[in-house]
Amino acid sequence: MTRPPRRLVVAVNPAASFGRNRAVGAAVVERLVHEGYEVSMLREANFELLRREAESAFEQGTDGVVVVGGDGMVSLGVNLLARTGVPLGIVAAGTGNDLARGLGLPHDDPAAATEALVEALGRPPRPIDAGLIRRGELRTWFACVVSTGFDAVVNERANRMTRPRGASRYTLALVRELATFRPRTYTLTIDGVPRVQRAMLVSVANNPSLGGGMRIVPHADLADGRLDVFIVHPLSRAGLLAVFPKVFAGEHTGHPAVEFLQAERVRIEADDIVAYADGERIGQLPIDVEIAPGAVSVFA
Repeated sequence: MTRPPRRLVVAVNPAASFGRNRAVGAAVVERLVHEGYEVSMLREANFELLRREAESAFEQGTDGVVVVGGDGMVSLGVNLLARTGVPLGIVAAGTGNDLARGLGLPHDDPAAATEALVEALGRPPRPIDAGLIRRGELRTWFACVVSTGFDAVVNERANRMTRPRGASRYTLALVRELATFRPRTYTLTIDGVPRVQRAMLVSVANNPSLGGGMRIVPHADLADGRLDVFIVHPLSRAGLLAVFPKVFAGEHTGHPAVEFLQAERVRIEADDIVAYADGERIGQLPIDVEIAPGAVSVFA
C-alpha cells in the first residue's frame, strides 16, 4: 500500500501568466499547510535558479513535488522526477497549461486546481508516459509535444514577443510567420524505417494539445506507451491558414494534408529547424525521441 505524501516541495513561477497569478503560489502553500503537509516553498528570481533549488530540495528528500505555473514549470518537474518514482503535482497558473488539460485538471482556475491537487494527494498517484529527447549529449524529458517545423518557428517568435499577454501571442505569431514560411525537407526514421518527407511541420506528441489548447493530436493518450507523430504535408499559405483554426478544435484529422503515425522511437533530421518541447527550446535538429512508458507519476 502506498504511503500518503507528507513532505512536499512547491516550486512557484512568479512570472506565470505574465505575473497575473503571482499570488497563487502562496495560496497553494497555505492550503497545503492547512491540510497538515510539511511544505518547502521555492520561488526564485529566474527559471535557472529555480531549477537548481528544486534539484537541491529533491536531493534532500520529499514525497512529492508540486509545480505552480504553466508548461514550462511542468517541464521542470518532469525533468526532475522522470523515472524517480516521486510524484508530480500541478497547479495550472500559466498561459498554456496543456498537460493540465490532458490530465483533466482545472486549467483556467488556480483555486479549483489547488482543490483538485488536495483531493488527488489523498489517492494513489497516476502513472503517465513521458518522452525522452536526445540531442547530442543533451537529454531532455517532455510530457506534451515536441515541435519541429512551422509550429516551432511560431513558438520561437512567440517567445520573443512581450505583447499581447496570454495565449493570443501564439496566434499572432502564427499569422506573422505565415508570410514567409516554406515547407522543409525532413528525413524521418520511425521505428527504424527511414523516409524523406517534405512537410510544413513534424511534431511528436504524448499529449493531445500544445500552445494553450491547440489539439494537434486529439486522440493522443498519455498512458498508451506510444508516441503520436503528426505531419502536415506541403500547403499554400492560404491552405495552412485554413487548417490551423480547425486544429484548435481538433477538427483537422480528416484533412488530406494531415498524417498521423504511431511509434516508439523517432529520429527527425532537417536543416535550419529548431526543436521545442513543452514550449522549451531544445536546439537545432537532428533529435532522437523515444517513449518511456509510465516514467512519471502525477497527483491527478
